[in-house]
Amino acid sequence: MIALNIMPIAYISKGLRVDEIVKSPHKLENITLLETIAANLPGIIFQILQRQDGSVSILYVSSGCKYLYELEPEAIQADFRVLYKLIHPQDIKAFTESIAYCSKNITPWHWEGRIITPSGKLKWIQATSQRELQESGDLLWNGLVIDITDRKQAQEQLLESEARYKAILDAIPDLMFRISRDSEYLDLKSEGANVTLSKEEIVGKHVDELLPSDVAAISLEAIAKTLDSGTLQTCEYQLPTPLGVKDYEARLVVSGQDEVVAIVRDITERKQAEVALQNLAQKFAKAFSCSPDSITISTLQEGRFIEVNDSFVKLSGYERDEAIGKTSFELNLWVHDRDRQNLLQELQATGVVRNLEFEFRQKSGKIITTLLSAEIIDLDGLPSILAVHHDITERKQVEAQLRLSAERDRLLAETLVRIRSSLKLEEILQTTVTEVRQFLQADRVFIGLNNTKLGVKTLAESVDPKYPSVTGWSTNDEAYLQELRNLIKDNVVGVIEDITQVALSPKVKAHFQKFQTRATLSVPIMLGNELFGALIANQCSGSRHWQPIEIDLLQQMSEQVAIAIQQSQIYQKLAELNTNLEHQVQERTAQLQQKMQEVEELHRVKDVVLHTVAHDLRTSVMGNLMVLKNLLNQKVGSGEWGVGNGGEELITNAPCPMPHTSASLSTSAQSPIPVSRSIIERMIQGNDRQLTMINSLLEINSCEKHGIDIKPEPVDFNTLLGATFTQLEPILRQNQATLKNLVPADLPLVMADAARLEKVLAHLITHSLQNNPPGLNFILSASVEGGMIRTQIQDDGVVMSKLECDRLFDLHVRDPQDCCSTSIGLKTYLCRKVIKAHGGEIGVISNRKRGLIFWFTLPLATSATNRP
Repeated sequence: MIALNIMPIAYISKGLRVDEIVKSPHKLENITLLETIAANLPGIIFQILQRQDGSVSILYVSSGCKYLYELEPEAIQADFRVLYKLIHPQDIKAFTESIAYCSKNITPWHWEGRIITPSGKLKWIQATSQRELQESGDLLWNGLVIDITDRKQAQEQLLESEARYKAILDAIPDLMFRISRDSEYLDLKSEGANVTLSKEEIVGKHVDELLPSDVAAISLEAIAKTLDSGTLQTCEYQLPTPLGVKDYEARLVVSGQDEVVAIVRDITERKQAEVALQNLAQKFAKAFSCSPDSITISTLQEGRFIEVNDSFVKLSGYERDEAIGKTSFELNLWVHDRDRQNLLQELQATGVVRNLEFEFRQKSGKIITTLLSAEIIDLDGLPSILAVHHDITERKQVEAQLRLSAERDRLLAETLVRIRSSLKLEEILQTTVTEVRQFLQADRVFIGLNNTKLGVKTLAESVDPKYPSVTGWSTNDEAYLQELRNLIKDNVVGVIEDITQVALSPKVKAHFQKFQTRATLSVPIMLGNELFGALIANQCSGSRHWQPIEIDLLQQMSEQVAIAIQQSQIYQKLAELNTNLEHQVQERTAQLQQKMQEVEELHRVKDVVLHTVAHDLRTSVMGNLMVLKNLLNQKVGSGEWGVGNGGEELITNAPCPMPHTSASLSTSAQSPIPVSRSIIERMIQGNDRQLTMINSLLEINSCEKHGIDIKPEPVDFNTLLGATFTQLEPILRQNQATLKNLVPADLPLVMADAARLEKVLAHLITHSLQNNPPGLNFILSASVEGGMIRTQIQDDGVVMSKLECDRLFDLHVRDPQDCCSTSIGLKTYLCRKVIKAHGGEIGVISNRKRGLIFWFTLPLATSATNRP
C-alpha cells in the first residue's frame, strides 16, 4: 500500500480529536468547507489517494502546512518525501513501526513525534488518518496533523515539577501522614525515616489503634484544631521504640477537605541537647560560684560589675553588694589605670586574652598579683567581659625567694671558687664584703677582727659613700671593747632590727650613732673553737627586718671566710715548709745528678765491654769457622784422610792453621785424633749461629743508641722481590722448599731501603726454614690497602700459639725449637725495627690448622712523598 509511505503528521491541539473533524471523509470534497475547517485548526488536513497499481497522489493539503512544516502545499504535493527529512532522528523508528502496524492490522493510523523545521524549530505533532475504500478499489486516506508542542511542554514542565517536589519530599527525612478528620491514616511517606511498621499496616488504621492513648489524645486534639482554625499546629510527645524512648514533634497543616498532613520529626537529639545545655548552665553556675579563682562579669566599656563569685569576695575583700553596680575604678582595684586600657585594646583586637599578669589592690590596700584571662561575651545584647583572676601572689613571692636563693648559691659558689683558686686573703675578704652588700642591698658590710693583742680591727669593708666608714676606727677602752665583743658571742647570730628598741650602754649607743647605724646583723667567724671575728651588715637608712635567707647567707659566708683564713694560715706554713723543702730538693738533685753521671759511666763501660767482648768472640768464632771449613774442604789422601770402622771419613794429618786448633785435634804431631765429618759440620753450624748472634747483638746495640739509619727511595717491589729470591734460592733448594710468587706485576712503587728490606724478607723466610722440617711451601702475595702495600708470606709449617705470635718480634724471645738460642729472636726484633723505621707495621698470624702468615706494610712512594 503506497499510501502508507507518506507522512501524515499532525500536531493535535489540547482536547481536539480527529474523528470529530473527519467523521465522513467522503464529504470532504467540498474544498471551501475544507479550507474553512483548516483555517480554524492548529494543524493541516490532508487527503491521499492510493491506487491499486501502487501509485500515490496527494489530492489535498491544507494551507496550515506553512505554519506547521514551513513548507508550501505545492511543494508537499510535488514530492511528499520531503516530509521524511523533517522527522527527529530519535523518532524515525517509532514512526516506521506505527505505519507497519497500521498496514498489518488494517486499522486507523495514529502517531506522535517530533519534527525539526527548516528554520531549526523543534515541534511536537500528533497525526491520525482513516482510510475509505473506493468503488474503483482505490484507497482514499483522510487525515489530520495537529501541533501539540504547547501541550507537550506543559506535560514536561508538570513532570519536572512533580519530580522536583518528589525529590524534595524524598530528601526530607521526616515522616509524613495524610490523616482524615476522624483520625484515619489515608497515606504516608516513610522513606528515610525509622518506621517499624509497613505502609500496609498503617494506612486505613486510626490514630488510637497505633498510638498510646495519651499520644492519641494529643494527636486528635491537634487534628481538630488544625481543621477548625486552618492554621499550623505543633505538638510534642514521646514514644517507646526498639532503640529506647524517642521524642517527636508533629506539625499539622490542612491539605484538603477534612484532612491534614502531619510532618513528624525525631527531635530526640535536640531534646538531649537542650537537657545537656541546661545541665551545662547548671554546671557553669556551680563552677562560677564554686571556682577557687575569682570570676567576674562586667560591662565592656565602663567595667561595671554585673556579677561576681565568692572567690572574688575573698580575694578583693569587697562583699557582693559592695561590688555589683560599681566599676573597678570606683573600687580602686587597678594599681595602674593604664592596665585596663591595655586589656580593652587586646580584647577588641582578638576577643580573648589569656594569662596576662596584672597587679590589683585589695580593699585593705594590699597589692596582689594575678593572672587575668578574659573574653568578650554578649549578655542579653550588652557587650560584657567574663574575667577570671588567678592569684599568683604567693607564687611570685616564692619565685623571688628562689631568685634570692639562686643568687645566694651563686655568691657562695663563686666565693668558694675564689678561696680555692686564690691565696690572697685580702682580695678574697674585700670581694666577699662587696658582693654581700650588693646582695643584701645593705648600707655597710665589713669583717671585724677580734684579737687580744691587736684589739678590734676592720679587715675589709664595703660601704655606701653617703655613710661613714668604720675602717681605721680603734679605741683603748677595754671595757668598751669587751661590750662590743659581747654583741658577737661565740656561735650566736646577732640580729638587731632597730637600735632604738634594744637596751644598750651609752657608749655602744654613741658608737652606733657615730656611724649612723640603725639596724645590724652580725655573724661570728669561728676558727675551730676560737672566735676570730665577725661578718657584720649595717643598715644606716633606717630600721630593717632581716630575712631568714639573709641571715643564712651571712652564716654560710662566715664559714667560707673562716676557710679562707685557715687556708691562708696553712699557706703560710706551707711556704715555710716549702723553703726547707727547696733546700732538700737541691741537695737531692745534686746527689741524683752525681748518680746519673755514674750510671752514664757504667753504660759507657758496658758499651766498651760489649764491643770488646763481641769483637774478641767474633774474631774467635770466625777463626774456628775458617779452620773447620778448611778441614772440611781438604781432599782425602793416603796421609791425610782415613776411614774409620764406622765407615765415616776421619781427619788424620790435617794441617793446623792455628795452634789452639791443632791442639784440639791431636795430642802430638805423631798421633792424630780421628774426627767425623758430621761433627765438623755441626761445629760449623754452631759457630755460624754464634756469629749471627754476635752480629745481631752489635746491630741492636747500635740501633738502641743511634737508631736505624735507612735511606728510603722509590723501589719497584717486584724487582726487589726478584733480587731477594735469587739470594734465597740456595737455602730454599737446600731445604727442599718451594716459593710461589702471587705478587701482581703492576704494583706501584714503594718507599724503601732496598738492602735492609732484602734482609727482612730473608730473615722471615729463614725463620720458617729453621723451625720446620724440609719440604716447606711458601706463598708470597701483596696488595694495596689505604696508601700502603701489604705483603704476606704464608707457609704450611708448624703453628704457634697466640702468645708466641704476640711475642715473636720482642727482644730476647727464645727460639721455640732451640731453648738455648736467642739469635732468631734478635733477628725478628731487628725486622720490626726496620719496618717501623720505614713507617710500616709487621706481625704474624698463626693458622688454625697449619702454618704461619708473616705480614708487613710499606708506604707507597706517592703517600710517603705527601707526608709531612
